Amino acid sequence: MTRDTGAREGLDGQAMLLAAGLADLAVSTLGSAFGAVRGLLRRSDAAELAAEAEQDLVARGRLVLDRYASAPPAHLEVLAQHVLARRADDGV
Repeated sequence: MTRDTGAREGLDGQAMLLAAGLADLAVSTLGSAFGAVRGLLRRSDAAELAAEAEQDLVARGRLVLDRYASAPPAHLEVLAQHVLARRADDGV
């Protein structure tokens, strides 16, 4: 491929090369992912691994919901609760 083509053909060719490179990257990434999944399925502790993955996903889900679903408690309210708890522990 020569570089003596017009600007339009050059951009079209570059876009085609970019798309081909992205497609190759996607295929190789998917191939690696399928290989990893196949290796995990062959393990003898696959059930334990799946249970741990489920627990991790549930924990991540809780963190996301806690972060975005509810408003954080008021700062002064939290400090007041700490003071009350400390006074209760000290017997004051």
